[in-house]
Amino acid sequence: MSRRSAARDADFTAFMEQAGPALLRTAWLLTGDHHKAQELTQASLVKTYVAWPRVREGEALAYARRILVNHRTDVWRATRRELTTDTPPETPGGRTRRDAVGTSDDRDLVVRLLRTLPEQQRTVVVLRYYTDLSEQATADVLGISVGAVKSAGSRGLASLRTALAATHSAEAPDAAPPTETHDRTDAGRSAR
Repeated sequence: MSRRSAARDADFTAFMEQAGPALLRTAWLLTGDHHKAQELTQASLVKTYVAWPRVREGEALAYARRILVNHRTDVWRATRRELTTDTPPETPGGRTRRDAVGTSDDRDLVVRLLRTLPEQQRTVVVLRYYTDLSEQATADVLGISVGAVKSAGSRGLASLRTALAATHSAEAPDAAPPTETHDRTDAGRSAR
């Protein structure tokens, strides 16, 4: 192995250790499945490694993220086995307290609701609001206009809000009809 390829491998290894977890989280949000996210991350890192000599200094994460999103889109187009529905998946009802389990359930609900969005809306929402990319950076990653990013983001968030509101209203217990209450002091006074 030459010194040049050893240095390249060392640079890429350092990048992979630093960026791998962020890419995996992004992949998980895009796929909603841990195993698919690992496969997607692995595939994007392999493609990034092949292109590593062409990657500009300081732009490696953006390059890898774009590969990840493009690969996800390619896989989705090739398979299209996702089931889209008009209603969000059911969630367990009756949860009233906020704890670690509730937070985990909320996170799970958001990921499941993300999966109900169309591909472009889901990708824009994840890149804009999870990975905190600007509208311009999201447009660059996806190869679309800033206006398309704004539109897809707005529609995606609106769909998520509607689905979350429907889920939360379904979880809320029905309001009990008002019952008569008797105040002992009033009862005592009327008896006098």
